[in-house]
Amino acid sequence: MLSHLYMIPLLPLLGAAYLILAGRRHSRSVVQAIAILTVFASCVISLDAFFFGLPPVVHAGGISELVYAWFSGGSVNVDLSLRMDALSGLMCLVVTFIGTLIHVYSVGYMAHDEDYARFFAYLNLFCGAMLILVLGDSLPVAFIGWEGVGLASYLLIGFWYKEQANASAGKKAFIVNRIGDFGFLIGMFLLFRATGTLDIPAILGSAHPGSGLAAPLWLGQPVAFWAGVFLFLGAAGKSAQIPLYVWLPDAMAGPTPVSALIHAATMVTAGVYLVARMSAIYMLAPAALAIVAVVGAFTALFAALIGFAQNDFKKVLAYSTVSQLGFMFVGVGTGNFAGGIFHLFTHAFFKAGLFLCAGSVMHAMSGSGDITKMGGLAKRLPWTTRVFQICWLAICGVPIFSGFFSKDAILDGAFATEVYGHGLGWVGPLVGAILLVAALGTAFYMSRLYFLVFSGACRADEQTQHHIHESPISMVFPLVVLAAGALLAGFAGIPPAIRALFGKHGESTLAVWLAPAVGAPLEVAHRSEWMTMGFSTVIALAGIGLGYLFFGGGYRAPAHAFARKVPRLVSLVRDKFRIDELYGAIIVRPLQILCRYLFLIVDRVLIDKILIGGWAFAADLGGRICRFLQAGDVQRYLAAFVIGLAVLVWFAARPAAPQEVQVAVEGHVARVTLVDPEAASGNLKYSFDFDGDGTPDREGTSPTALWLYGGPARYTVDITIEDIRWHTRRTLKREIEVGP
Repeated sequence: MLSHLYMIPLLPLLGAAYLILAGRRHSRSVVQAIAILTVFASCVISLDAFFFGLPPVVHAGGISELVYAWFSGGSVNVDLSLRMDALSGLMCLVVTFIGTLIHVYSVGYMAHDEDYARFFAYLNLFCGAMLILVLGDSLPVAFIGWEGVGLASYLLIGFWYKEQANASAGKKAFIVNRIGDFGFLIGMFLLFRATGTLDIPAILGSAHPGSGLAAPLWLGQPVAFWAGVFLFLGAAGKSAQIPLYVWLPDAMAGPTPVSALIHAATMVTAGVYLVARMSAIYMLAPAALAIVAVVGAFTALFAALIGFAQNDFKKVLAYSTVSQLGFMFVGVGTGNFAGGIFHLFTHAFFKAGLFLCAGSVMHAMSGSGDITKMGGLAKRLPWTTRVFQICWLAICGVPIFSGFFSKDAILDGAFATEVYGHGLGWVGPLVGAILLVAALGTAFYMSRLYFLVFSGACRADEQTQHHIHESPISMVFPLVVLAAGALLAGFAGIPPAIRALFGKHGESTLAVWLAPAVGAPLEVAHRSEWMTMGFSTVIALAGIGLGYLFFGGGYRAPAHAFARKVPRLVSLVRDKFRIDELYGAIIVRPLQILCRYLFLIVDRVLIDKILIGGWAFAADLGGRICRFLQAGDVQRYLAAFVIGLAVLVWFAARPAAPQEVQVAVEGHVARVTLVDPEAASGNLKYSFDFDGDGTPDREGTSPTALWLYGGPARYTVDITIEDIRWHTRRTLKREIEVGP
């Protein structure tokens, strides 16, 4: 290995720290060099560790490195340790390689932005945080990266914070993800409760039927189920699944390279990675896996439907990301962990390419992302067009392109899985059928996007058309590399059915490589694989054909006719089924009203008026009294002195309370005795009112008195102690229970 594992996240983080502190002092070329070289160096170290350091130890748990002992308390010991195994190593390659290309692309895209250094600092921070997340060998260390990508997304989505919409989008992403993060923490605490450790390898090693993870916890479900559900809540927040997907489309408010980084290589893949990393936990709880798969399937279909009518270039791609993440969750949710990670791998290339193509198009269109005003750009942007075509065919699932292989791997697993047992056996076929419909929708709306942007005549105004030009080489070069990945990455996961045609048997290279980290791949009959490939190919071509029928060369007659026939449906889909408005009505506005009242009552009244204003009033009143007394009038001073002295004498002369009051009842006779040291002085007089009529029944200097009651009842005795010299008194009350 070229270096230690800690260098992989440390280099981008050092770059981020330096650019934040001193980036404004340097020229743009120096800022570029620092930002790109730190991520590229991290990529080189990752490549070296993955291809040279990892293979000899991949079956022994991978490369482990202790940086330092983080904290220890009681039975809890957490080290800042990193681990690269087959899964985290692949994620490191995706993050650093795609991240490097996006950094290079940003050189041209952000060339005229005034906050150049701040932008690249945040990009470096994003990559560094994601690398901590995937390399963390314990849940607390991974959670540092988990929160780090949340912070970086907030900073980058709201990068152009001077516009209110951008700042609000950043806050929305931050707040929605905090909901998911709460689930992550609960899941982590449940795992610690059951295993007594926070180290991921130790937790996974405890995941067997006889362990504490299999013990019932709530509603008859084991700890593994509830831990898996809460961890998935965190994953749903980061990876934008129903109902926490609403932040991701609004994340398009950030610069386009940010969108590419979030959607392809960092934040949104974190949830899929978490479920795959904790695969042993989920295999103990098939019901939790079923929840993951069902939520992923409905998210894939729902987001695809929304993509049908979006007119913002990046919003279409955003909903395609939500949909593709649903595919990945179906993969890991059917126990096909290698299939889900395979799609994550291929998706990183074609989705980064699609977003960077969107940035290239918007760069040419003077910043506009409205696809209704585009068209005919294939001739004006040849490089961007060719790259987009490859990535478009990949996401549609056309054969030989990467998305074809990875989508089919997920579909194969959905129809073939037996992980749920008999009770939930229907889940696999259900989610597989839903994904087929979602795949058709993906091919349709992505074809709509391609034809409206690149075919037909340009619909932009003359000034915008005059500005259209191909992007500079710093933007085109990353596009070409990503196109190559979108074309070739799928060959790492060629299914066994195709491998058999070339005399090779067994699972794909990627599935075999990932097996030590996520378990053995699902076995699927060759016939089923061929059937799935056939269906998916027909679906992809049908979606592209429908897209051409409706939008080839621009808006065609079928598209206009459909819009006229069902305008309300089109409007509903364009408004994203008004889910944001629904959340606003049932969650946001009630919380705002509650916060308003809390502000008025707690903040304004309790804190400001009483806790703060009350002390101020008391100090002011004390000052006024002191000012009244300190008036320079000797007679007033003497009067105050006499009054104060009288008060002191009264308190000093008041009889002390007896040490003890003893009550004894024999039959109907009550005996009350005061244990009072001052009784011996003879200066005290005692009065006892046994019947509560206000008249003393016994008086004298003796601290003891007897009384005969007429019958059983509860009585109250009033005792008065008087100092004969000063005529000061103390009164006591005691309850007496007289029995029959």
